Amino acid sequence: MDILSCLLVFGPMAAALLSYLIGRKSKLWRDRFVWLTVSAEFLLSLGLLFCPGGDTTVPGICGLGLHFTADGFRSIYTAIAAFMWLITGLLSPEYFAHYRNRNRYYLFQLITLGATTGVFLSADLYTTFVFFEIMSLCSYVWVAQDESEAALRAGSTYLAVAVIGGMVLLMGLFLLYHQAGTLVISELPTACAGKDLLPAAVCMFVGFAAKAGAFPIHIWLPKSHPVAPAPASALLSGILTKTGIFGILVISCHILVHSGLW
Repeated sequence: MDILSCLLVFGPMAAALLSYLIGRKSKLWRDRFVWLTVSAEFLLSLGLLFCPGGDTTVPGICGLGLHFTADGFRSIYTAIAAFMWLITGLLSPEYFAHYRNRNRYYLFQLITLGATTGVFLSADLYTTFVFFEIMSLCSYVWVAQDESEAALRAGSTYLAVAVIGGMVLLMGLFLLYHQAGTLVISELPTACAGKDLLPAAVCMFVGFAAKAGAFPIHIWLPKSHPVAPAPASALLSGILTKTGIFGILVISCHILVHSGLW
């Protein structure tokens, strides 16, 4: 098993819990620990970029297990995500100097980092879905961070779009697996050849497009960005929406690659 992929995905999630505990004792050391975590994530992502690992399986999780792979495309997007978290991690302490609930923000920031990395490194669409949902639910906290009326209202919209989009995506995955017999991304072009997978692809497209902010299900974007803290808003627009684009690329380049209509 390639340990590097697991460290990139699960390392920030474990660090999130530690950062919360440290923050209850010392805000300064929590900020330093968070910065060290995102720095380590970025350095590990560079290692993955220059020395791509093989396939990784974590058995027994959620029944089917989790599967990761690190080809060039996935490694590049993982490095981009880690870099953005590194920069926002550097700027966050000063920005949040007069904020409350900073411990909560950093907790969910690091969990979301691990989940976003899990989406980009996923080798099958089941793994993509698991981390896609973790990412969507945890990033809700960013939008509602201020706990003002506008922030909570925007957070409700964000969460509604994320949950509905996730359920439609799951429906698409059921349809895809029923017809193609696999959710492994590298096997999909062959498995999907000659089959009518447009209904499954449309359902999946809706789920991924909801996160990408594609029209007409972009309604969470204009509500969320004005109320979210600036570091969170930068991550929402800069990288979280790209997880939706990642899914749309999988649909276009692996599932419906044979479809002229698509």
